[in-house]
Amino acid sequence: MANTAHIHPAVDAGLKSADPNFGGGTLVCACADKPVKVRIEGQVAHNHACGCTKCWKPAGTHFSIVAVVPHDKVTVLENGDKLQVVDPSALIQRHACKECGVHMYGPVEREHAFQGLDFIHPERFQEGGWAPPGFAAFVSSIIESGVDPGQMDGIRSRLREVGLEPYDCLSPGLMDYVATWVAKKSGALPS
Repeated sequence: MANTAHIHPAVDAGLKSADPNFGGGTLVCACADKPVKVRIEGQVAHNHACGCTKCWKPAGTHFSIVAVVPHDKVTVLENGDKLQVVDPSALIQRHACKECGVHMYGPVEREHAFQGLDFIHPERFQEGGWAPPGFAAFVSSIIESGVDPGQMDGIRSRLREVGLEPYDCLSPGLMDYVATWVAKKSGALPS
């Protein structure tokens, strides 16, 4: 019997391959009237399914799909007056539409290994071709949003079935990147 645990609409239907010619596109919020539009230049990086309780998720799903792009490749095109920062104290300054709630972009502005990057939800692109998720992060965090802990084995199994290795933090490569940044900052490693 197939595992029917739902991850995210962009994952449940099968991961689509990245278009090698994808040069970016326009993210659009969910508003029917005067949607917020944000231009992203270039392909996304480190796309993943995220179970944290901070990321915006489509209704009825426990995971978001989130990737990063350089901050200088993000431009608000239309209706930027509808945006507000969800939590000014958070590391990721998630700019969400005040009407529909969709997070459009989230820059990391303070000193951190991810400073200079913006977190985006690539399924909001009008265009196809963006790089698919490559792993699942903060998987255990979906329990914090109300998922029965008894479902976790099935959810982790489903993530692996669709090709996303589940982690309860970031992927090992990204965790190594963050740890290297911290070690260089502290002097434990040469910079």
